[in-house]
Amino acid sequence: MAGVSSESLSAALADLETTLPTASLSLARELFGIVGVLDGSAGLRRALTDPSREGSEKSALVHSLLDDKASADAVEITAKLAASRWADARDVSDALETLASTVAIAVAEQGAGTASGLSGLEKLQNDLFAFNHAVEESHELQNALTEQQASPEAKRSLALRLVPQASEEAKLLIGQAAAAPRGLKPAKLIEKFAALAAGRQKRWIADVAVARPLTGSQAERLQAGLNRLYGRELKMNTTVDPLLVGGLRVTVGDEVLDASTVSRLGELRRQLASQAR
Repeated sequence: MAGVSSESLSAALADLETTLPTASLSLARELFGIVGVLDGSAGLRRALTDPSREGSEKSALVHSLLDDKASADAVEITAKLAASRWADARDVSDALETLASTVAIAVAEQGAGTASGLSGLEKLQNDLFAFNHAVEESHELQNALTEQQASPEAKRSLALRLVPQASEEAKLLIGQAAAAPRGLKPAKLIEKFAALAAGRQKRWIADVAVARPLTGSQAERLQAGLNRLYGRELKMNTTVDPLLVGGLRVTVGDEVLDASTVSRLGELRRQLASQAR
């Protein structure tokens, strides 16, 4: 997915963040169900991605089809997707699949029964990896999960028997990958889900590069400060990089907080260069 479709997906993911703190697994299930509806109708996908139609018209079409058949949140998420611009008719289904899996991952991140969102995400990833490992070890399983004559529910049931101890979030994603891989092998779709979980996991990890080792008290103060700044209990990974000369650089997800001497020198050089022009 690239170009305008990628931009629309990024906007949808950003918008979804406001829903995730209170989202439940049932929302993810509903969204996956709507993906199935879209996949089953090429005409509907074309109608929802027709560039000649106004976004409000496409959104209204979603409401006319789904109101009273799905929750308000599921309908609204789908309607907003439809109102966006898409380069290809399939892109709207792919985007909705990404949103559905993101909801499931965020429910795991909420950490029900775990100490933190990080451990919830680690549990989810371990369950996904366990499924893929079991499949990779058996050609019979690979064939069974891709057998065209087998029903989606039979494939889902087989997949879930491989991971009886998995979390409910993992079971949803594994079952979805087995029953509706959407042109991929189930293991490949699981890899996509695992990558999404890994990306979300980065929000809980602070990679700290320092010019020289921190003392115990310095590390504690930095940990406390980062936790306050991000509003959650971060896992801090610290490495020593003498090339920084002084200060530190902190990376949390896609955000970089750079207070190194090298960074400040670089900024000074840029200022001097601009003044010399």
